[in-house]
Amino acid sequence: MIQKVLIANRGEIVIRILKTLKDRGVKGVAVYSEPDLKAPHVSAADEAYPLGSAAPAESYLNQDKLIAIARESGCDAVHPGYGFLSENADFARRCQAEGLIWIGPPPAAIDAMGTKLEARKIMIDADVPVVPGTEGTSDDYEGLRKSAEAMGFPVLIKATAGGGGKGMRIVNNPEEFKLYAAAASSEAEKAFGNPIIYVEKYIERPRHIEFQIFADDHGNFVHLFERECSIQRRHQKIIEETPSPGFTPELRERMGQAAVAAARAVDYRGAGTVEFLLDQDRNFYFLEMNTRLQVEHPITEEVTHLDLVRLQGEVANGFALPKSALNPVQQGHAIECRVYAEDPSMNFLPTSGEVLHVLHPRGPGVRVDSALKAGFEVSIHYDPMLCKIITTGRDREEAVGRMRAVLSEFVVLGISTNILHLQAILDTEAFWRGDLSTHFLQEHLPDWQPEHVELPDEGKAGLLLPDLVGVPDGTSVHSRAGRPGPCPPFSGWRRLSWKEGY
Repeated sequence: MIQKVLIANRGEIVIRILKTLKDRGVKGVAVYSEPDLKAPHVSAADEAYPLGSAAPAESYLNQDKLIAIARESGCDAVHPGYGFLSENADFARRCQAEGLIWIGPPPAAIDAMGTKLEARKIMIDADVPVVPGTEGTSDDYEGLRKSAEAMGFPVLIKATAGGGGKGMRIVNNPEEFKLYAAAASSEAEKAFGNPIIYVEKYIERPRHIEFQIFADDHGNFVHLFERECSIQRRHQKIIEETPSPGFTPELRERMGQAAVAAARAVDYRGAGTVEFLLDQDRNFYFLEMNTRLQVEHPITEEVTHLDLVRLQGEVANGFALPKSALNPVQQGHAIECRVYAEDPSMNFLPTSGEVLHVLHPRGPGVRVDSALKAGFEVSIHYDPMLCKIITTGRDREEAVGRMRAVLSEFVVLGISTNILHLQAILDTEAFWRGDLSTHFLQEHLPDWQPEHVELPDEGKAGLLLPDLVGVPDGTSVHSRAGRPGPCPPFSGWRRLSWKEGY
């Protein structure tokens, strides 16, 4: 049995994993870079060890340091979280070679799904639908252009490695193809160390649907239903929900079977996510498989009442999936919003700085996976996601309504966030109708900017702080400085000389 786990990551996912470990009586070991010394995940762990400087290559991506800490601290297992080394097959192999239990899929499955072209070939052999596309190349732009013309424009140039929209370009005509191909290849090489690109037929106004899958060493493969991930900015998900609006049982069955077939094709183990594009005629196509726990896993937990981190540990320990996972039941509706440290008024530029005050929303059907606390310095060195807010309801209307309410009560002072943008999305008629696609923001909020708030002199930083600090968690916060309504518009006060005012 696993007794002690090194969590090779940072931030809210570490705190999330620690919760399950503590529930199971298992010790959790955290690591931290120099900027993260005072981060909440450090104090939440049973033990914490320094990694060194801020640069990821010297800290959270340093395999030698992580394995040395695992051995020094007496860990018998490693959980990689998501991001960083979570989909690094070499790291998984090194952990196993050191006698550490890898709480993740087999390294061979990570390798197989690690490049999009190899994954496409495997899915074709497994009869999983894929988007029509080409082989990859790093410099034969003319050959790719001819293939693109045969498919018909528009097409999508994609990097074979990585994700997050890097190395990706939409091309609408042959004349711009070579320029975009060279740019995509260069970007992919800088981001992933791999310049290989390929071309896919561009699917107009698709929806992004993913299925949570699980497998064990006893021959069990199962899916835990779908998640709708179509609300994206620059190919980055920002709102997810389950069930997917407008899904039919027949479509869920077909896509779920395809997701399980994808997992079987690579002899998968543990938690994974199979992602699809769904076109307007309800044809679906394999996009990629993420061989790790997903950021948005909480919404699946909320509607299935399963602890996915616990299931990961049990599978890694050699146990079969329990009956509750083999025969899952989906109840209610859940939605997740990702809160980022970024400035919407500056084209969502990531921001940094000290968090001066946080008021997390609470209440029935509200879950916040967060690593935020006052005094924490948000660094420029890492992903700007601060936390995730999850709300659950009996149906979609209740879950979304609850999310709108808690977003209005969530206060983060000292840094700019995207909270107002999330509220704007939820307020659109199209979102309430469930009329979703990966083009949602371009179609419905193309020129959105946060409302400029002119504060009266008596409402500036120093005078408002006592109003906020004295309010108990879970209370709807209102300014007593002359402005009615909740406080999220003040979430960017660092630009208004917060510290000087205080």
